[in-house]
Amino acid sequence: MKYIKTIFLALIGLSALYFVIDRALPYIYNFGFEQFSKYYWPNRWWLVGHLSGGMTAILIGPFQFIKSFRNRYLKTHRLMGKIYIIAIIIASLCAFYMSFTVALQVNIAWSLSLFFLALPWLISVLMAYRMVRLKRIPQHREWMIRSYVITFAFVLFRFLNESSIANSLMEKFEERGPTCIWLSWTIPLFFTEVILQWNKKR
Repeated sequence: MKYIKTIFLALIGLSALYFVIDRALPYIYNFGFEQFSKYYWPNRWWLVGHLSGGMTAILIGPFQFIKSFRNRYLKTHRLMGKIYIIAIIIASLCAFYMSFTVALQVNIAWSLSLFFLALPWLISVLMAYRMVRLKRIPQHREWMIRSYVITFAFVLFRFLNESSIANSLMEKFEERGPTCIWLSWTIPLFFTEVILQWNKKR
């Protein structure tokens, strides 16, 4: 079981790293109208805030679940945890703003799907913070897991949205985008919750 968890975290980490290099960083090192396009350019700083916070959280996350790393470098674990929380707060607040500005250029369904992704993203990390402040460590870990599942939704969304199956079933992004957003976090979070609760019965 230990090796399965290690392999799983490694795959998650590599997927997150690829996503950051391929999708997020180009907006930073190719900062300009051509990269952002007229869709994002008027709200470019909100997007930069969202991307910066998001990619920080998505890269830090896997390290927080490695037990040996956590036990051996507790101070580093706590510092990274604080950075993770701050990063998500910044990213989610930027996402709230863009959901009702940039996203509305597509349609209301896309706008609401982004808003209701950002909402549990923010709440879950705040719950993780509250639990650790109350020294309820098991609950803190559970909320951190939920938080990262939602964080990783951005990677899953890209995969789903660009898959041939999704494009064949829904040719227009106006329909495909909101559907893929919901699928990218609700289904993984549901199964995560099943696993978390299942383990409590053991």
